[in-house]
Order: sequence, then C-alpha cells, then structure tokens
Amino acid sequence: MTSAQVEKGSEQTSEEGYERGLGSRQVQMIAIGGAIGVGLFLGAGANIAKAGPSLILMYALAGAIVFFIMRALGELLLYRPVSGSFAEYSREFLGPFFGYFTGWTYWLMWVVTGMAELTAAAIYVHYWFPHIPQWVTALVFLVILFGVNLISVKVFGELEFWFSMVKVTALIGMIVIGLGVLTLGFSNAGDTAAVANLWQFDGFFPKGIGSSLMTLQGVMFAYLAVELVGVTAGESENPEKTLPKAINTLPWRIALFYVGALTVILCVVKWTDFAAGVSPFVKAFTVIGIPAGAGIVNFVVLTAALSSCNSGMYSTGRMLRTLADNGEAPAVFRKLSSTKTPAFGITVSVLFMGIGVVLNYVVPEKAFGYVTSVATAAGIWTWLMILVSHVLYRRAVVAGRLPASAFPAPGGAVCSWIAIVFLLFVTGLIAYDADSRICLYVMAGWAAALGVGWAVLKARNPQIAERREPELEKVG
Repeated sequence: MTSAQVEKGSEQTSEEGYERGLGSRQVQMIAIGGAIGVGLFLGAGANIAKAGPSLILMYALAGAIVFFIMRALGELLLYRPVSGSFAEYSREFLGPFFGYFTGWTYWLMWVVTGMAELTAAAIYVHYWFPHIPQWVTALVFLVILFGVNLISVKVFGELEFWFSMVKVTALIGMIVIGLGVLTLGFSNAGDTAAVANLWQFDGFFPKGIGSSLMTLQGVMFAYLAVELVGVTAGESENPEKTLPKAINTLPWRIALFYVGALTVILCVVKWTDFAAGVSPFVKAFTVIGIPAGAGIVNFVVLTAALSSCNSGMYSTGRMLRTLADNGEAPAVFRKLSSTKTPAFGITVSVLFMGIGVVLNYVVPEKAFGYVTSVATAAGIWTWLMILVSHVLYRRAVVAGRLPASAFPAPGGAVCSWIAIVFLLFVTGLIAYDADSRICLYVMAGWAAALGVGWAVLKARNPQIAERREPELEKVG
C-alpha cells in the first residue's frame, strides 16, 4: 500500500459524509436484533412440525455457518471499513459487475423484507384491533419509521436499540420461565415438562433426517439480517473495536436465543403439539397457563417486525448511495440531507415498500407469502458474495498484494469454503421444494433485468466496467 493510498484512505470517512453516530451500545444491539427475527418467533412453528426436536440441531448447524460468514465479513471490514460493504468488496475482488449486482440485490432483499414485515406488523395489530383494515396499519407504520430514518442515524440507532431490547428481554424471560417449569414443576405444564420430550415421541429425528434438512431453508431465513453490522461500518464510532466485539458475541447469541430457547420450549411442550401458523412461543405460554401470554408474545413479534422494517429503510438508503457513488444508480442518490442521512434513497425505497401496503389492500391474506421467499434467495446471494470476496482477499494477503486485516478469520479461507458449500446445498434444497422454488424464478428475472441495466450503463459510460484501485483506510 502506498503512502498516497494511506493518506487518501484516512480521509475516506469524511468524504463519505456519514455521521459516526452509532455507539458501541447501539452496534451491539443492532447485531443482537439482527439475529432475532420473525423467522424465529413465527416460522419455527411450521419447522417444528416438519422436523420435531431435530430442528434444534438445524439451528445450531446453520448458526455455525452464519458465524463463519460473519467472521469472513469481519476480516474484510477491518481491512477496509466502508458503508455498503458487501457491494464494495464484491466490486473490489470480483469486478464492477458483481458490485453492481450485489448492491442492487441487497437493496431488493430489504425492500421485499420491508413489505413482508409491514404486512406482519399489520396482522399483529389486527389481534387487538380487528376492525382496523390491514392496509391502514401498514401505512401508519411505514410513515412513522420513514420519519425516524430521516431524522438522524442516532435516532435510528436508539429506536433499534429499544426494539432489540424488547426481543431480548422476552426471549430471556421465556427461557427462565421454561427452566422454572422444568426444575420446579410449577404451572399447568409442570406434570408433562421433561427433557425426555426431546426423544420420547418417535425419537430426535421423528420425520427422518431428510425432512429435517428440508427445514434449513426456513432456518436460514430466520438468520437473515445478521450481516447488517457490515452496513453500519461507515457510521460506527470505533469500527476497529465495536465490529469485532459484535461479531465475536454472535455464537453465544445464537446458542442462547435460538438453540437455547427452542430447547427449553421443546422440553416444556412436546413437539407434536406444535403446528404451522402458530407461534411456538404463544403455544408454550398457553400450555404453561400464563393468561396474558398470547398478548405479550404478540407485542414482542410486532416489535420484531417493526425492527426489521426499520433496519430495511436504513440499509436501502445506504446501499443506493454506494451504487450512485460508483455510477450504478442515478447521481441524485449520492446526496445527503442536513442530518447526514441519504434521504432521497430512503424515500425511494419507502415508496417501493409501499407496494406492500397496496398488497395488504388487494390480497391481505396472501401478501406475506408473496415476498418472503424472494428475500431468502437475495440474502443467500449476499452471503455468497461475502464469502467469495473473503477467499479472494485471503489469496491476495498470502501473495503480499494487500495488507493483513486486524481481525483475521480463524482457519483463513477454509471456513469460508465450508460455508459456500453449505449455502449451495441450501439453494439446492430450495430448488427441490416446489413451494419455495418460485423465488429462484423471481431471482432469474431479477438477474436478467440487472443484466440489461448493466449493458445500458456500459453503453453510456464504458469506464464503469473498469476495475479501480480501492481506497484503503488503516484500521486496528
């Protein structure tokens, strides 16, 4: 790395223009919140019915892969911390087209996730206020979160902190209550709660290993958004300290909130009592006999949905600005507001999320299912790009072409290769399943549209396809 590059890189943050407004407390909670979503609170019910107690093992396996992905991302972030990191690393290590494709695909993931979460939030409010139309609730939440994201990154971070706090507190409370039922035998479930429930009803793999593996696609959806920490890199106060800490705490978060919570629930309530469409947490509270249990969990899941939508608005604005910086989106997306937020990018993204409000008006019973599978496919692409970029970065470090990161992934590129094979296997499961296969068709159409867009961009500006020297900032 030349002295000129270092000098240039040291000014990179100020040139980006973002406010370093996310403190350690907020980055930690954004990381925790990203690992706890609606996929766990609601989706686990259907997966328990398919896999029984073995779902615990699937969450543990997928959690290990997610940790590999995050350590790969962490090494890249400490090598060069930039906002919109996935697209930037794809651009640097695979070429401009992959940066363009990854940036727009991650934008798509959050837009459709925002649609899904708005729909989910409207359904949860319907529990208390059945007379209010779904589309009205979805629109109100869309406007409120839009306003929060326009004010400043500090307000976004603070709201996300408290959203995550609600989710974390609820899960810990559920685990503590469940352990109390198991050890002390109180509540209506005291007589039947036992660790033996994990194997007494047709074994640990009651539907066979094949059926358990088929749940991996749903399990991976539950982990979407853990990579959000990477998007915060350009706005973290001390990325060299906060990012490694947030990533290194991921294993215990997965062990506690996913594996731990599911293990306790399946000990308290036998797996045959769960079904699709019913939150396992609501079911557990009902069996234990806590009167307000359903209402409490409904509030928590509402918080999870709003948290995810809030994160989506944050991510999409930053990704559009990264694309505009590289000439891959209209230049107007580069502008920052007086509060140093990419207001125009957020506004356009929110307008697209508004399609979800329209779906809630036209087909309220089907709106959620229409968009969730697309988010999963887009998320898998993003993770693959992180891993492939990491493998290529490690090669460059070994060859002496690039400086080593202050936060190297354990095992070098080996764990990244394992994660790549795993994600390709999950993609194969998606293709095998007739119900989820449609998302691959949607992604094929999306890829074709982006291909046409790239051809138009190259025709207007041939330099866009040229590799550029990255700006390096020494961190750590």
